[in-house]
Parts: sequence; C-alpha cells; structure tokens
Amino acid sequence: MGFKDTAGEFRLLDIALITPNPAHPRQSSDEASLKGLVNSITKKGLIHPLIVQPADADGRYLLIVGERRRQAALLAGETQVPVLIRACTADEALEVQVFENLGLGLRAALEPRDMANAIQRIAERFASSADAAEQFGRSSTWLNQATAAANLSPKVSALLDSGKISSTTTAIQLEKLAQKDEASAETLIGQIEQLPEGEKLPREVVDEALVEAGVRRPKKEKKAVKAKPSVETSSAPVAEPFSTAGIPPWEEAPAAALASAQRRVDPGKVKQVAAMLGLDDEDEATILDRLIDEFLALKAEAQTPD
Repeated sequence: MGFKDTAGEFRLLDIALITPNPAHPRQSSDEASLKGLVNSITKKGLIHPLIVQPADADGRYLLIVGERRRQAALLAGETQVPVLIRACTADEALEVQVFENLGLGLRAALEPRDMANAIQRIAERFASSADAAEQFGRSSTWLNQATAAANLSPKVSALLDSGKISSTTTAIQLEKLAQKDEASAETLIGQIEQLPEGEKLPREVVDEALVEAGVRRPKKEKKAVKAKPSVETSSAPVAEPFSTAGIPPWEEAPAAALASAQRRVDPGKVKQVAAMLGLDDEDEATILDRLIDEFLALKAEAQTPD
C-alpha cells in the first residue's frame, strides 16, 4: 500500500524518539531562516506536524518530512512535537520529500497587502513597534516595511484597487515619494487618475520620480563592452537571446535588464524571497533594495550592545 493510501495516525511524540533520515535530500539548512523558525516554534509551537515512519523494533520513528522543523524544534527546546505517522517505501519517501519541498499545491503566499494587513493587526496588540517586532523575531525596520502596504493613503489605495497602479510595491514606492516630495507625488497621482480605463502606470515612472526626489539612487549604466574580432566568420544567422520588439520605448531598457537578470537568477528563488518579504515577485529591483535594508538592520542589531 502506497503513501497516498496509507491511513495516518496523529500524536504528540517525544522528539528524542525520532531518527533523522540519512537519505533525506536536505543535507544543510540556512542558519538565518532556521533562526526565524526557532523563534516561531518558541512563540507558537510547531504549526505543521512532522511526518514519520511507524516505529521499528527499538521503538524509534524514522523521519520522512520535516527535517528543518525537527532541527528548529530541538534548538527551541521542545521535548514533544506533533507527528503524523505514515508508512511508505524508501523510494516513495524520497518522492514525498521532493514534492513537499517543491511546494506543489501545499500553500500559496498571501497577496502583499493581505499579509501587511494581517501583520498590522498583530502589531496593534503591542504597546510599541519594538515589542511587536520582537514577537516576530525581527527588527522594527522590518516591521515598518512589512506593514507599509497596510498604511497606504486613501488616494493611493484607491488607485491600487482600480488597477491603475501596477502592483502593491509600486503603491508603496508612491507613498515614499509623497513623504519626501508631496507636490511631486500629488502631480503624479493626478496623472494616474487621468489614465484611460485599463491602463496602468509603468513602475519605471515612479522609480524616476523617486530618483529625482533623492529617495532612490539612480541605477548605474553598464559600460558597453567592445566585441573582440573573431578569426572565423560565419554567414549563418545568429539568434538573438532576447528581443524588445513590440515593447514600448519606456520599457525597453528594463525589459532587457530583466532578461539579463533571468539568465543569472533562479526565478523560483526570486519568487520565494518575494513571498518572504511580502513583495511582488516580478519586481527584482525592489526585492534587492529590501534585502539590503534587512541586512543593514540585522548588522545594526548585532552591533548594538545588550
């Protein structure tokens, strides 16, 4: 009987009775993300149960799914963890482990504004932003960024709801512009309101306004690289890896840059990081900005004496 057809048994189990699977594909864990999981387990316990094989002759259970959660539970000082006991072959266990980590159908990240609203509701229960951030095991800077989409002005929120702003991230950037240069923001908002039905403001327009207002540094232009003369020539046509044909002029450069970035960055990783930060996964420039902010905030915290 396969994994799909095996009835599972749920119980709380002594974590010391769970044996790590030596054949598990996860051979290493990121310390930073593991620290966040430890904080979560310390605060709320293990939310998702581990999946283990039935006990052997020695009364020990072999782990199938949840190695990272098992490690974090140990670090959090947990002595018992929720488990689902399921029987399966070694070959099928590997397939289950891979499918579970691919995230196929397991869950979908909340839309950025939904996530921001949820975090905001939790934060409002605390006396200060520092206390609220501590609940998440993060910095006050992170909390401000994570709840930015929950604090949009009525005008910007209406534009986002109407679809005239391309994404939640663009709306947040527009709010930043309003804080720095209210007049420029009001002018831009007025232009957006006049857009015909179905048209959206290109994100690059807001980016340019942020640069002009001094909120964002201008992107460095890459120097053109001279092609080296080739010894052999060929009359065969060379296929272009990316074409900007049919793309509006104001989007040609970003589109080409995105095509170049996609050759270097795994889109799956970009999407995963965007979900963790509560951002739109297509906005790689903003994802990088937020990662830099997160890193600087963590470094500042580490250098602050206790």
